[in-house]
Amino acid sequence: MDLFDPHTDENTNLLPKDGTVNYYGKLFSREDSNHYLDILLNTIEWKNDEAIIFGKLILTKRKVAWYGDSGFEYTYSNTTKKALPWTKELLKLKAIIEEKTGETFNSCLLNLYHSGEEGMAWHSDAEKDLKKNGAIGSVSFGAERKFGFKHKETKEVVSLILEHGSLLVMKDETQTYWLHRLPPTKTTSKPRVNLTFRTIVR
Repeated sequence: MDLFDPHTDENTNLLPKDGTVNYYGKLFSREDSNHYLDILLNTIEWKNDEAIIFGKLILTKRKVAWYGDSGFEYTYSNTTKKALPWTKELLKLKAIIEEKTGETFNSCLLNLYHSGEEGMAWHSDAEKDLKKNGAIGSVSFGAERKFGFKHKETKEVVSLILEHGSLLVMKDETQTYWLHRLPPTKTTSKPRVNLTFRTIVR
């Protein structure tokens, strides 16, 4: 099921069952979105993502960065990252997202996709360090990209377009029952920065 209606109500659950996903649409003006995209591209300490697969270290073209309240660690794909201290722009964005959603977050994992050729395979954010059934606030700046959910048992798929300056929130049992992905596309060569605000349990 494709949900490409730009007027989706933020109170509507996009998933038919087993979790909650709310799409708030464009939270920022085009001017503010362009401003944040430029700052994030140029001030974040981007590094190629690392994953250990079958004992081999793999470096992705996609770049990542990990920021948080303190230098706590976060482990996924068999690699561990230590949080960098918040930048003032990230703290401002965090405050805006917290006020909008009523949630609180203590960390943010950022992804930089240089073009539509870079994406993310089906996965769920269910690492043991994450607050179970906690909210993940996903903010997108840059190229508009299709984003999909797939139920782990029924294989039902729900997709939508994430707009420049938009907010998507995943919470409740979403990570337990659903996978999500960002499929590669040849329709854009522009970069996209995605910020996922999360809660790490210490």
